[in-house]
Amino acid sequence: VQLQASGGGLVQAGDSLRLSCAASARGYTVVWFRQAPGKEREFVAGIRWNGGTTHYADSVKVRFTISRDNAKTTVYLQMNSLKPEDTAVYYCAASSRVILSSLGIPSSYAYWGKGTQVTVSS
Repeated sequence: VQLQASGGGLVQAGDSLRLSCAASARGYTVVWFRQAPGKEREFVAGIRWNGGTTHYADSVKVRFTISRDNAKTTVYLQMNSLKPEDTAVYYCAASSRVILSSLGIPSSYAYWGKGTQVTVSS
């Protein structure tokens, strides 16, 4: 499956952005990771193919919402109340068979989109 991420940009603290991850096929759990300069890639949010269950990192749980369209080929990450610490390159990734305990591990995903930069100024 091919993934294309988009929607990043430069915003001020408190603003909102919506990222999109367009997939070339259905049937995959899709997640968002982010990576800030000098830091490891970290899990942000995910939505499972089977049932649409969503998962969030504690740091974004109240502010971010992950969803997918009816065709189940595009996943969105609505980011509200953005903070400077949300600044990072955001990547979407997909897997057809990731288990819950591995959801937040980058090596669980064989398919990755190119990152989209999100910069939040204070």
